[in-house]
Amino acid sequence: MLPTPYVASLRVFEPLEAFDPVDRLRWQSIPADHNSREEEQRLALERVVFPQPPNARPDGAHILDLDGARYICPWSTATRCWAALESFKAQFPPPLSHFFISPALEEVITSGMDFADERVPHTLSETWVIPPRWFSIFTPNEREIGSDAHGPFSRARTTIARAKERTAQAHETVVGAFGVGPVEQEIENLLEWLEIFHPESLVELDYGGLAGYLSTALTHEGEDGLAADTSIEDVLLSLDGLAQGDGAVAGQGYERLVRRWRSVQAFETAF
Repeated sequence: MLPTPYVASLRVFEPLEAFDPVDRLRWQSIPADHNSREEEQRLALERVVFPQPPNARPDGAHILDLDGARYICPWSTATRCWAALESFKAQFPPPLSHFFISPALEEVITSGMDFADERVPHTLSETWVIPPRWFSIFTPNEREIGSDAHGPFSRARTTIARAKERTAQAHETVVGAFGVGPVEQEIENLLEWLEIFHPESLVELDYGGLAGYLSTALTHEGEDGLAADTSIEDVLLSLDGLAQGDGAVAGQGYERLVRRWRSVQAFETAF
């Protein structure tokens, strides 16, 4: 099992030439079989037990070698820690956040941020669930499922050009059906994030440890584990229903998606 089995990630892998010479030299030397996913999660857990400034050590990166080219997804640890802190604090009035995160810990997280990489992180993460908008980026034939040393896995990968085209289409469909609002804004934010990166980049959805929970939930329901996961198909069906003005079809896809992932979220409350 992965060190943090409740995290799913949406990653952008940029071609090596998109980075500065120092980073290119460092990341070119990383072995292709380096287990960066496990290492990233292990270090994240270490920081929970022994807090340290996220920029206190050289940051790592996920490596993808494909068709003779190398693609890089930097961890962007300092930027992601800072963004997570700001997002958490925004949920509470200012005095209340200190009951959950002490000023001392906040100082550790924000230490050195003036010198941290100001670029938007290459990874978006969610716990216990995958946002429907992430599924809209892919088609079923771009999905890969299987099992490795950590258990079941499910990943989908496409070019950033296709990802932007599909996200823009999903945004147009949602605006046409519901107008502007929170859902539309989330899709627009996703599109703006994708627009930042190199045009030859790749986008990957990694279920992470959620693949194991989803496989277990589907098996308990009499399904064939991850092979029965139709999350991408359900979102595409829902969007197609919205585009055609057919609320019944749209609702069918969305309800099937929500029901499936509600079973995964139930594991959170079981611990």
